[in-house]
Amino acid sequence: MSGIAGFYQTESDYTQDSKWKLILHKMNKSLSHRGPDGSGICLESHAGFSQNRLCSVCATEEGGPLSLPKGKHNAMIVFNGELFNSAECKLLLKPYVHYEQACSDSETILSGYLSMGSDFFRQLNGAFAFAIYDKEADLLILCRDRIGSKPLFYQQYGETLVFGSEPKALFAYGIKPELDDDSFGEIFGIGPARTLGKAVYKNMKEVLPGHFLTIRGNLIDDHLYWQLQGKEHSDSYEETIEKVSGLVYDSIIRQTTAGTPISCFLSGGLDSSLVSAICAKELAKTGQQLDTYSFDFNGNTANFKANSFQSSLDRPFVDIMVSHIGSNHTYLFCDTDIQADYLEKAVDAADLPNMGDIEASLVYFCESAAFQSRVALTGEGADEIFGGYPWFHSKAALTEACFPWANDMGFRLALLSEDFLEKVKPADYARKAYEKTIAATPRYDGDSPVDARRREISFLTFQWFMVTLLNRMDRASMYSGFQARIPFGDYRLAEYLYNVPWNMKCFNGINKNLLIETAKDLLPDKVLHRKKSPYPKTYDPTYEKMLGDRLKTVLSGGSSPLLGIVDKKKVAQFLSSPSDYGKPWYGQLMAAPQMLAYLLQIDYWMKKYHV
Repeated sequence: MSGIAGFYQTESDYTQDSKWKLILHKMNKSLSHRGPDGSGICLESHAGFSQNRLCSVCATEEGGPLSLPKGKHNAMIVFNGELFNSAECKLLLKPYVHYEQACSDSETILSGYLSMGSDFFRQLNGAFAFAIYDKEADLLILCRDRIGSKPLFYQQYGETLVFGSEPKALFAYGIKPELDDDSFGEIFGIGPARTLGKAVYKNMKEVLPGHFLTIRGNLIDDHLYWQLQGKEHSDSYEETIEKVSGLVYDSIIRQTTAGTPISCFLSGGLDSSLVSAICAKELAKTGQQLDTYSFDFNGNTANFKANSFQSSLDRPFVDIMVSHIGSNHTYLFCDTDIQADYLEKAVDAADLPNMGDIEASLVYFCESAAFQSRVALTGEGADEIFGGYPWFHSKAALTEACFPWANDMGFRLALLSEDFLEKVKPADYARKAYEKTIAATPRYDGDSPVDARRREISFLTFQWFMVTLLNRMDRASMYSGFQARIPFGDYRLAEYLYNVPWNMKCFNGINKNLLIETAKDLLPDKVLHRKKSPYPKTYDPTYEKMLGDRLKTVLSGGSSPLLGIVDKKKVAQFLSSPSDYGKPWYGQLMAAPQMLAYLLQIDYWMKKYHV
């Protein structure tokens, strides 16, 4: 894992002015949290590359950019991420590569490009983003993995193309953060999600998942190398279970390979428990014990109140799993005041307002785990591809033309001023984003009307909700130089399950039945059939009051950028009303307290970035 950044243009020679090295060092420093184990820069006539490295695979790999010659053909790469099929890739390159076989993922990819061109990118299975500068062709390539596990932002700035793993790297180059009406449409219409390819900031973009860009001079060409496809599912129910089980096992096993010991985030739910069980079993073959971590909040045992989204606390199920797999477990707890204070750190990590206290606590938990471990496998992504979220089972979601995790725009718009609403029109922005995604849904002509709608819901969830959680996990973990792996983010699982009929995914009405079938010989029954419970959050009533008091202070100061956005009278009424934790305005977790946290993050973000 790494932080990568750089710039490219053809009009002048970077090596003739020492300022460009200083700018590269500044960009490098802005991403130092993503790679504490090494760093470096390289400056060519028309390109400058920077890289920070977190060594989780090859401890001897250099920290900076890598250059390779193939005859007279010379190219340079910076790489963020990890390949999970590097052995197969090296075997494929055997007829082409005549020097010492590549030991690093960077060298494998660059060797593949020099040998096979961009066609080699289709061979890669992993979580990655990389940039290649082809010196002979004077060509820059930016590429991102199929699912979008790793970020890669870019902006055309005059004659220069600037890129980086996070927006802060582009700001370090000298680009000024700017917002426009679309930016506010993103924040208030669909946030904390983001439209694929958009960075929220004016003129800044992100390489789309499954795409690579080629840049020569001022010409940017966008190339699609992978996408989901709608087609007939011809496997029987028994064959489907067998293939899904094989893919799940293979994906998890591939991601246990690391030069440093792996660990797992364990919530006691089906997804993380299955990942942990398989990892523990694999490590036991070599006499190793798996380290696991669970998250909770001080006071939740006394304050927790079950609702339709969170029916139980995690701790009893975590205890069952720890005993079952014999892991070395650490219970991580967060205090209410720490969670509130980390709201700003979460913005620092993401360069954007995000999932409020949920993201803030995840930053804290990853920071805590990073003191003991470098790599953790998680259960993220399973609900998206196996159909585990409540909206997959909701009759309303089958008929309502909106994002099913944000089907009530009223709550998220209730605090905004009428002037701001009229100018930005967040509801219209969200509707257009929804309709564009529906129009792009890969379809199968043999679907019934109900199955066609379920396919739309699956595609919406994959393109929006899953990517939002992948972004959250990347920023929260990498802010502390900690690597989180997502086995259920393997594109092979996504493209297979996208076409599995609902009556197989939810066989006999059993939620995530295919995953249960995969896990049935590995997990205790209580965990195997536990009702879905999302990421934990605090139920401490003092937390909401703390956020309310902070928001009152912010709005009373007279300098908050929120004053041009919210209606103070509406906010005062909101703060005096009882909260409804059972009606989230985004996903399953973001209810009244999270709205307050979101507004506080927006205030901090706009002040920090002067947008």
